[in-house]
Amino acid sequence: MRDTRFDVWAPLANTMRLVANGETYPMRSSDEHWWRPVNLPEELQTAEVDYGYLIDDDPTPYPDPRSRRQPAGVHGLSRTFDASAYEWGDQEWRGRQLAGSVIYELHIGTFTPDGTLDAAIDKLDHLVDLGVDFVEPLPVNAFNGDAGWGYDGVYWYAVHEPYGGPAAYQRFVDACHQRGLGVIQDVVYNHLGPAGNYLGKFGPYVSSRHQTDWGDGINLDGFDSDQVRRYIIDNALMWCTDFHVDGLRLDAVHALVDTRAKHILEDLADEIHARSAFLGRPLTLIAESDMNAPRLFTAQSVGGYGLDGQWSDDFHHAAHVSLTREADGYYEDFAETEGHGLEALKKVLTRGFFHDGALSTFRRRHHGRSLPPGTNAWRLVVSTQNHDQIGNRARGDRLSESLPSEQLAVGATLLMCSPFTPMLFMGEEWGATTPFQFFSSHPEPELAEATSKGRISEFARMGWDVAEVPDPKDVETFRRSRLDWMELDYPEHQHLLHCYRALIRLRRTHPELTTPWLRDVSVKYDKDAGWLAFWRGDLQVICNFAATAAEVPVDVDVAWTTYREHGECLFATQDGVRISGDTAHMPPHSAAVFGPITEGPLKD
Repeated sequence: MRDTRFDVWAPLANTMRLVANGETYPMRSSDEHWWRPVNLPEELQTAEVDYGYLIDDDPTPYPDPRSRRQPAGVHGLSRTFDASAYEWGDQEWRGRQLAGSVIYELHIGTFTPDGTLDAAIDKLDHLVDLGVDFVEPLPVNAFNGDAGWGYDGVYWYAVHEPYGGPAAYQRFVDACHQRGLGVIQDVVYNHLGPAGNYLGKFGPYVSSRHQTDWGDGINLDGFDSDQVRRYIIDNALMWCTDFHVDGLRLDAVHALVDTRAKHILEDLADEIHARSAFLGRPLTLIAESDMNAPRLFTAQSVGGYGLDGQWSDDFHHAAHVSLTREADGYYEDFAETEGHGLEALKKVLTRGFFHDGALSTFRRRHHGRSLPPGTNAWRLVVSTQNHDQIGNRARGDRLSESLPSEQLAVGATLLMCSPFTPMLFMGEEWGATTPFQFFSSHPEPELAEATSKGRISEFARMGWDVAEVPDPKDVETFRRSRLDWMELDYPEHQHLLHCYRALIRLRRTHPELTTPWLRDVSVKYDKDAGWLAFWRGDLQVICNFAATAAEVPVDVDVAWTTYREHGECLFATQDGVRISGDTAHMPPHSAAVFGPITEGPLKD
């Protein structure tokens, strides 16, 4: 194990030397292949040091696999970082549980014009006013170039320097906590990026035995894999301890191929939950997965992995089809059902997964597994937009490009009133018109060109007009993806923002919207009229997806006497919603929430 700042695991090396502040020092190996410097001056153990390792006869010093800083980029020397030097101001922070929460996903580089962690702090009050509970930054680990999504990171322990480095990240988390916001950090443990990945010179971090969409998989179960697993677990603990984060979103867990009796996700859950007990605050693990496999968040005592939740694409796909009527690619499964997506939406709202062992025509096979009875619905994190579903479209276009704000508000109502954990993507709350496109900035011309050609060929295979595909290496692709905060000055954006604020506040004032039981959700819809209604306890949510007005039955009972006398509703996206007897008149592209009024209707 690593005991000092320069210890390094390198079972593939015959000799190792440390280069620190321009001087070279010999290293000695332990039986476990951990190398330690010999005769190292005392001042190098405490001072800030730029350093690297000389492996065998290679004259090039390579960065530390556990580097905390890469100030000169992924090819440069590492720099030490003392995480304990920061004076935290979040002593009163007791954490947030996932249940009942709202997540806000953001990309540090495009969230603000400056694209830094410190600039993001200046926008946190906007999120507080919105009412969200967690911010979820896309990966911030060190990756090649200045601009990118972060999923091709190669130094998992270092914070990307153009974002501000590790000290700025501590300031960002601290600022979130002092405002009552939790932080869920997106991390990638399933592959390493194509440039700056020198880990293979030290040890067998990857293995050709397992292949992923990005090349060789991480060595989780082969020779010398114990330390590779430790590399992942120690990194997760670092985020929670040194940087005070409240949870991790685990990217593409299907690519964590592990044939051991105990899966790496089980080990990770064990250690994170143990650290949670020590720190005295909740720590959450959320898997990104489209496998629809409940074992990810099922307790280990009954054969599961013991994570806390997972992203669920089924809600997104059903909602997207209902809002847009798109039926290409993986949307075809949700459009082919009776009701042009409404039947799929009904199934998702009442059963969690649409693909629960049913046939997937897109995959040309059966897919998924049903949720066990009694599963808490908050374990499924859902969205109508996220970085993948926007950025992996050819043009990176948001729903706001094709839908008017009235329809966006219908989507917001559906999302916020669903029984799951809702997640917004930055700018969604005001209907941002800026795209979120796929961008990268590899300094190596060959790699930059290969990335661009690969992106174009990918969409060419799917039949897209490749002329629409932005060039990832073009700096304008990155600049176009920045949020335009000036849009908040326009009335149409302000109205949508007011809707999101009111819906989140509705979740805070009506416990029916955060109850976790799918058994209490019931749904009706009219495929010809284009409306869907669902019940959360005493609350009825109506979404009119159609471009024509609809008359929708409103179920009322004795408890609704006050409501019937006032003839109002708890929330509506448009002023034209009105009640006539037991029927709600829903204007085109409108949504509303009806229920007993105890303190008067909720208005924004």
